[in-house]
Amino acid sequence: KRQSLAELADAWQEALSAARAASAESRFGPVTDWSAIGPYRLLAALPRTQGTAPDQAVRTLLAPAHAELARTAEVFLDRAGQASRTASELGIHRQTLYYRLARVQQLTGLDLNDGEDRLLLHMALKAARL
Repeated sequence: KRQSLAELADAWQEALSAARAASAESRFGPVTDWSAIGPYRLLAALPRTQGTAPDQAVRTLLAPAHAELARTAEVFLDRAGQASRTASELGIHRQTLYYRLARVQQLTGLDLNDGEDRLLLHMALKAARL
């Protein structure tokens, strides 16, 4: 919590970031606190990109034609790569999940077995919704 008038600018930026995160992520509800938005604290500090991902590898995946693949990848990454939980949440068969993830890798050139590639994809997908 901010305590003094000198911290007003920081408090304002935190409030804006929390509002952006709340609008991007339904689990936060219509209003959330800065301390509750986790990695969105870092993402909200990045400059806004007009509908494009900050990384070339993810831009194709973010095209409207690939919205289902992007959602699949984000849910998969949100569920720590657990295929059964991901397939269950998406209401699809595990083979369908594996097919979609292979397409994500084809479109992006990223390897979902590589931690840094997974991090890049996950953060780019989250940032694109802010």
